[in-house]
Amino acid sequence: MRQTTKDTASATGLASAVRGRVLLPGDEGFEAARRPWNRAVDQPVAAVVEAADADDVAAVVRHAHRAGLAVAAQPNGHGPSGGTDGAVLLRTGRLDEVEIHPRERWARVGAGAAWGPVLAAAAPNGLTGPAGSSPLVSVVGYTLGGGQGWFSRRHGLAADGVRAFDVVTADGRPARVTADSDPDLFWALRGGGGDFAVVTAVEFDLLPAASLYGGRMLWPGHRAAELFAAFRELTATAPPELSLWLTRVEIPQAPPMVALDTAYLGPADEGAALLGRLDTVADPVSDRRGAMSTADLGDITGDPTAPGPSLSRAELLTGLDARVEAVLTTDPVDPLLTVQLRHLGGALADPATATGPHGPITEPYLLYTLGPAPTPEAAAAVAARQAELVRRLGTAVSGRKPFTFLAPGESAREAFAERDLARLRAIKRERDPRGVLRSNFPVLDGV
Repeated sequence: MRQTTKDTASATGLASAVRGRVLLPGDEGFEAARRPWNRAVDQPVAAVVEAADADDVAAVVRHAHRAGLAVAAQPNGHGPSGGTDGAVLLRTGRLDEVEIHPRERWARVGAGAAWGPVLAAAAPNGLTGPAGSSPLVSVVGYTLGGGQGWFSRRHGLAADGVRAFDVVTADGRPARVTADSDPDLFWALRGGGGDFAVVTAVEFDLLPAASLYGGRMLWPGHRAAELFAAFRELTATAPPELSLWLTRVEIPQAPPMVALDTAYLGPADEGAALLGRLDTVADPVSDRRGAMSTADLGDITGDPTAPGPSLSRAELLTGLDARVEAVLTTDPVDPLLTVQLRHLGGALADPATATGPHGPITEPYLLYTLGPAPTPEAAAAVAARQAELVRRLGTAVSGRKPFTFLAPGESAREAFAERDLARLRAIKRERDPRGVLRSNFPVLDGV
């Protein structure tokens, strides 16, 4: 732990300011409360506050503003960077209200609400949300980072569909932020991270989803080249309602596998016809494709449901040429667990849709790699394998990263164009001159 005695002393007055639980170093439960979902990341903090409601959030920020502390807000820590030295870790998990307004097609959810309950509440109305692969990720955290998921090719990033934010400003004042009430802050929060205000609730458009077809197909690892060819052909002509993710999977003590995950916003017969090319690849181990409820979106990839130590790296790719094919189908996966290709394009590349800080994502593919990091030695081996893959991909790697996929050691500079980063920095300096709020990936250097 690297927080100072001064930081801890400044945090001791929090208990009388809030109704939620306050934990200081040495308190029972403190160590468990400060840990993020990704156990490979350390979070040294001066205190942990589990906010009971939005009033608690405001009280914490006001206290930090007076005491010269920083506040890092997290519902559960799915995307931590470890940059929390001396900060108050503000847990917002109890702000988990979910409101669905089916007639007007919008939802309001609290900062602690995860995608699973939102999807379950929206599905009976023929609606869904712009979720990613995991139902456990918080809606607010995901959206502040942009939020790239299954329906982004059709509807853009999750942030693009936001109507309003309820926030606490850096000096502890509650506010409602819309495109009309505060256009600069609204723009920054729609994909620029949590550096500008603490979001206590978000309102966003729900998506029409009368029917959904999707699931996972699985083949033995030696079919990787054939699956890559099929993936390349399918993504060349895929409508924006269809998303495809191709993954090489190597789990210890299990044979290498190749997975093709898909989601199609449309009838099952149309989805099956669009994916007919996959039926020509021999030796499928399993095929779970079929009509499904949007409430079960998380079943497609079956993301982990328990915290664990891991190291990820994402890159945007400019295309899938022969060199990319050779690297991604034949290079070793070990010590990684997965090497995944996601098809982008569609609304993600449309300037009319992508109006937040990230702007259009013109690269057609995303590479996402993940490996276990239970020890420093394992983490180093995973990082080395990831770096070697990127090196071998050469100029196919664009050099820009989606903000929502940044990993520890990376920075906002890698996600935003210089003009947009300059605007984000100006908003940060204006709205939080004391540096009270600290996001996972600050827009200002040296924070």
